[in-house]
Parts: sequence; structure tokens; C-alpha cells
Amino acid sequence: EARLKGIRLKTSKWRRPPPEAAPVHAKASGLYMICTMSKHEAEADGYDDALMLDWRGYVAEGTGANIFLVMPDGKLHTPPPDCFLNGITRQSVIELAKQIGFEIVERHIKPTELVDAKEIFVTGTAAEVTPVGEIDGLVIQVGNVTKTLMREYDKLVGKKQEDTASAA
Repeated sequence: EARLKGIRLKTSKWRRPPPEAAPVHAKASGLYMICTMSKHEAEADGYDDALMLDWRGYVAEGTGANIFLVMPDGKLHTPPPDCFLNGITRQSVIELAKQIGFEIVERHIKPTELVDAKEIFVTGTAAEVTPVGEIDGLVIQVGNVTKTLMREYDKLVGKKQEDTASAA
């Protein structure tokens, strides 16, 4: 169902720490505590996951997945991994998107820019490519860019087509 209508995110009250405060590029258990608390709080409020901001207030990631925005310019915008793990799935989707012909823009994204996004999706080992359908009440459509990347990622990892047919 999440692959059809997207997951719901709530912005966490906690933020990702600066790189000087913790080993932000490592899968360190201490860093998971903030995400676990954020996810539990979001779930208690009826959301699927939390949107994490970095210590500066920019969009960082989900609690266990990297985030991408399809902006009106048609490019995929994603935060630079300067305070969170540069996930293998994130790296794979960036390369895949480039091969398809999408331009990737790594930049700091203000939360106020989310309203301008045409599509939003997250990537991760568990999430793979998962559309976001809502953030803090802002409804986001699951569009063709996200569906294309879902389909192409599934091909890349060898998922059966019948598993992804409902997502198309």
C-alpha cells in the first residue's frame, strides 16, 4: 500500500547532530536512539516515520532512509550527506537516476521548500525506493519519476516483475 500512495512523515522535534558531535557517517548505535525516539513519536501520532532535520534546520533524512525531492525543474534534489549516512541504496539510486537521464542536485533543503516538490521519495535498505505521500499534512502525489525509479531499482536488485506490477 505504501508503494501505491506513499508513506506519511511527521517532522521530528529532535535533529541530527553535527559531524563534530558524533560519528555521523557510521552506523553507530548512539545515533539510532534519536531516530528511534523520533519514529516512535511519529507512529504514536499515526504517521509511518519521522522526517529528520539536521542541526542547522535543513531537511536531512527519514529515520532510516535518505530523501529525494523531484522539484519543478525536473531535477532530483537531495541533501548532501554531511551529517547522516550516505546510504548504499542512496548511492545506487543516484547512479541509476543519472543513467536514466535525471540530473541530481545535492544541496541543503529548507523545510519550507517541501511544498514546492512535485514528488518526494525515500531510499534505504528496507525502504528501497518508497514514495512519500504526506509530510506534516502536506499531501504529495506519487508521480511518474518515483514510479520509474521504483521499477528500475526493482530490476536492478532482481525483484520479480509481479512484485512491482501494482506499483506501476
